[in-house]
Amino acid sequence: MKLFISILFFVTTAFAWPPEKKITVWLIGDSTMSVKEVKAYPETGWGMPFVFFWESTVTVDNRAMNGRSTRTFMEEKRWDPVVSEMQEGDYVFIQFGHNDEVPTKKSFVPENDFKANLIKYVMDTRNKKATPILITPVARRKFDSSGHVVGTHEVYSGIVRSVAADQKVMLIDLDKKSQELYEQLGLEHSKLLFMQLKPGEHPNYPDGKDDNTHFNELGARLIAQIVLLEIKELKPELAERIIKTGGK
Repeated sequence: MKLFISILFFVTTAFAWPPEKKITVWLIGDSTMSVKEVKAYPETGWGMPFVFFWESTVTVDNRAMNGRSTRTFMEEKRWDPVVSEMQEGDYVFIQFGHNDEVPTKKSFVPENDFKANLIKYVMDTRNKKATPILITPVARRKFDSSGHVVGTHEVYSGIVRSVAADQKVMLIDLDKKSQELYEQLGLEHSKLLFMQLKPGEHPNYPDGKDDNTHFNELGARLIAQIVLLEIKELKPELAERIIKTGGK
């Protein structure tokens, strides 16, 4: 009997599935995704709660930075170390547009250059045998007089979509999905997702805050969940590594 048990143990361990390869999910983008300093709280980038939804085989490395565009992220040598450290099987989530599209900002990137920069991120990622995922810029909270959400990223989101189609890259249309969320919540309730603070409400913002671009903790969590649901819809191998909850 002992011999049988020993043989059974050997057979089951010898033919057990090997552990999944550890991978890194790299996040590159702007302030809507980035990790915030304590002095900015309750402002929260959606990449912050995003890290908590993964099994132990996944490391989320959030390199997003406030105010960066596709151009300045490269010019400041923030992309080079990501490429250097990237391994085969990794994923790179690429979300720019907020700072690229504003002509009055130093980070402004003309449309053709924005497209070229996105393609470079995609090609550099693929050259390392990693998988790029393009993300349209998350929507700002803007409603028209009739109470419906108005898009503010049409041109640059359109460029992201076209690059994804041309380069056959997986796309998360966060602009569209976040607009749907705000529309569902409505004009007043959607404020609960953003940095909407009254004077004296938070010590970091004694004069208050009226910001319809940057999220608080609730907003960041809901946007992160949209991204996770989109990953599941796209069905890359990555989706299998999302922590399963609720029996699903």
